[in-house]
Amino acid sequence: MRKLLVVVDMQKDFVDGALGTKEAQAVVPAVVKKIGEYASEDIFVTRDTHQSDYMTTQEGKNLPVEHCIEGSAGWQIDAEVQKALDSKKDADKITYVNKPTFGSVDLAAKIKEIAAKEEISVELIGVCTDICVVSNALLIKANLPEINISVDASCCAGVTSDKHKAALETMSSCQIAIIE
Repeated sequence: MRKLLVVVDMQKDFVDGALGTKEAQAVVPAVVKKIGEYASEDIFVTRDTHQSDYMTTQEGKNLPVEHCIEGSAGWQIDAEVQKALDSKKDADKITYVNKPTFGSVDLAAKIKEIAAKEEISVELIGVCTDICVVSNALLIKANLPEINISVDASCCAGVTSDKHKAALETMSSCQIAIIE
């Protein structure tokens, strides 16, 4: 069985930038280690990707903190995480998915294409557990209800510790395995 890893939004703005947290910074070493366990062609990296008009969007009106503007320093993958990705053999086979919102329909479609050809499982890690991790996990589950999907809680951080725990509970209720 092929095992895929989805690294969700480990971007500077979510780690130590505009929306960064100590919890997000604390999971970086675990994320780097987890990346080392997967082949490059089995790694998908999402990037929250907004444009200069962010503050006029629905998200911008509800979360008025400019972040992850495409091409900005905050949009870049955290330096330690990017170093781990770049150091992989065949790093050019890693799939990067830019997403304009919390969950990525494109990511789910790419994974569904692979699942049509071979048996897979999917593991998700990253930030924020209660926004983008849960959104992508549920999109993948909705598109592929019979595959094993897991989330490694030690490689995730939420907006708050309570929201992190609540998101893990929600995913567990939806038959996504939570690795502690």
